[in-house]
Amino acid sequence: MEVAFPVVFAAMLGFSHAFEADHLLAVSSIVTRRNSVWLAIKDGIAWGLGHTSTIFLIGLMIILGKVAITEKTFHYFEAAVGAMLVGLGLLRLRFLWKNGGATPPHMHLETFFFSKKQRRQNAIQVPFRPANFNKETSADMLRFAPGQESHRLAYFVGLVHGLAGSGALVLLVMSQIPGPAAAMGYLLVFGLGSIGGMLLASGVFSLPFSKKITTNATLQIGLTLLSSLLCVGYGMQVIVENLTS
Repeated sequence: MEVAFPVVFAAMLGFSHAFEADHLLAVSSIVTRRNSVWLAIKDGIAWGLGHTSTIFLIGLMIILGKVAITEKTFHYFEAAVGAMLVGLGLLRLRFLWKNGGATPPHMHLETFFFSKKQRRQNAIQVPFRPANFNKETSADMLRFAPGQESHRLAYFVGLVHGLAGSGALVLLVMSQIPGPAAAMGYLLVFGLGSIGGMLLASGVFSLPFSKKITTNATLQIGLTLLSSLLCVGYGMQVIVENLTS
């Protein structure tokens, strides 16, 4: 019982941690590119893995490596997260501006990349395509089929997010959990809980964009616009708070 309680508590804390505002805004900006709940769920898992990777690495540095990271450095980490949020929001607004405004009613959300030859110069996301688009005749233009899209962006966002608040978490764990092995185990369980939380959140966020649930382009564009603007606004607030404190 003495062992089970800290493990369950760590998992629950990690699960709830995934629902913090900056995490939800970042992941909502990512999953609005998807037309499949399953793809969005995998984005959530990738985010959680990236988030856990950073927290575990910083834990290793502080708990085992005895590396001292100043409070000012963690403020810079937080500001970097804010800059990332602004970037994510602006990218979504750019794609919406370029492609969403001229979208006919029969078009719906989807993303794809151009062929291997052009990917370095033309890795352009096209969020809408005609409903009668023929994948077979256009196979040469596609780098990946929709079910094979990369989740590296979500993992990278998770990595950066792991920087924010990781120092306070590690110090709290060190003060409450005796022994470095137990402390690292706590951080790992915390990370697993955050993966579960973001898995759920990303799946829910993606429901309005699933081609099996709705093809309402107006709703999809409106939600994308809202999440992008919130992402930019919140990111700027985080930057100002941490660079002026």
